[in-house]
Amino acid sequence: MLSRKSFIINSCLAVATLLLAPSFACVAQKKAVGIQLYSLRADLPKDLKGTIEKVAKAGFTEVETYGFSIKGQFWGLTPVEFKKLLSANGLKAVSGHYGLGTFLTDGNTDELKAAIAAAKVLGSEYVTIPYLDASIRKNAEDYKKLAAKINIAGKMCKDAGLRLAYHNHDFEFQKQGETTGYQILLNETDKKLVDFELDLYWAVRSGNDPIKLFTANPGRFTMWHVKDMDKTNPALNAEVGTGSIDWKPIFADAKLSGMKHFFVEHETNYKPNPIESVAASCAYIKKNILK
Repeated sequence: MLSRKSFIINSCLAVATLLLAPSFACVAQKKAVGIQLYSLRADLPKDLKGTIEKVAKAGFTEVETYGFSIKGQFWGLTPVEFKKLLSANGLKAVSGHYGLGTFLTDGNTDELKAAIAAAKVLGSEYVTIPYLDASIRKNAEDYKKLAAKINIAGKMCKDAGLRLAYHNHDFEFQKQGETTGYQILLNETDKKLVDFELDLYWAVRSGNDPIKLFTANPGRFTMWHVKDMDKTNPALNAEVGTGSIDWKPIFADAKLSGMKHFFVEHETNYKPNPIESVAASCAYIKKNILK
């Protein structure tokens, strides 16, 4: 039997645990801050090792790759070598942008198979389609054909233990008859095979409300690109928190979106330079959004 003193001590510990539980829950629910390495495209070819070290020092723990090719690999490093470099700096490549142009154009699977193999070596979760060439997206019928091919790629990724995702710009939101290319892709791709990486800057710039997209397509946007819009010139990016996009309500609906990972990206208008710009965005997100 517990003594009165032991009962009181245990009761106090139980109350303290309950009081602390919400804090632990909040920490557990916090998302890692990732970076799309394309933000540092001018620096990576010059000093790959040094730039990756700076990414880690800036506060990022996840990266999204770009630029892989069968011939050049990752800036001259094999996937095995590149993974070692990332791991040495506490980074994980959870997704990668892979050019699948030949597959989407003529069905050649060489690039797709190489992308899947590289992603598996890196320990990634996603192979992501970064862009559609203008020549293969001229009308609604083109988008339907693309959706069919994307489903095939999605099945190949699923069979390899990966997910396929599609990353947008603004052209997808242009009207194709009574609908848009983006809506066709959402409707015609299989939810079990294909996710979407919503570039929030391009969505907002095209006149779309991200929260309305989340509401209409819950759970489909498992990844985001986070970059702000310059208040004076919308064609330019801005460090997150300094532009015209209201981030807090968007992040508040992360669960509705289905978001599992997000990546800071900066393409234009660096202040004062690429690594400082993405570092400033990372710091703002950690202090003001994920607190």
